[in-house]
Amino acid sequence: MEVRRSRRRRRTVSAYRDGDRIVVLIPATMSKRDEATWVADMVARLERKERRKHRSDSDLLARAARLNDLYLGGLAVPESVRWVTNQTSRWGSCTPGDRSIRLSTRLQGMPDWVVDYVLVHELAHLIEAGHTREFWAWVERYPRSERARGYLLGWSAGADVEPPSSESEA
Repeated sequence: MEVRRSRRRRRTVSAYRDGDRIVVLIPATMSKRDEATWVADMVARLERKERRKHRSDSDLLARAARLNDLYLGGLAVPESVRWVTNQTSRWGSCTPGDRSIRLSTRLQGMPDWVVDYVLVHELAHLIEAGHTREFWAWVERYPRSERARGYLLGWSAGADVEPPSSESEA
């Protein structure tokens, strides 16, 4: 690990991986005590983010089963849940006929609660195929649904990509 102090940096702290080491950037004026706290926090954040990127398809299936039980009363049992690389205009998709769910790999670095929202959205399609009022009532059982939709819209704006239509959202 390497800590770099910067005279131009005033308040922000950031971290990134450079090969096998983690580089933490801090303001030059930061105290040693604050440095120790911030370095530990930033390393932990970076490691959490890296773990999220390595979720397997079986992890997704287990996660979907847990979310189904928690928010959908066990009514939406998928046959398969997997990551796909070919979804560039949506976050996820569901085929109710074969009960398969696919999530875009763009979600892999996002917070768990955002991935959970997309999973709940797709699971709800196993109960209600269209984006009806009843469908949205199922999705809204997930307590962070509104926040997650806002996160995804913000991510889309920041990446300068068109978000999915407001009708589908996921």
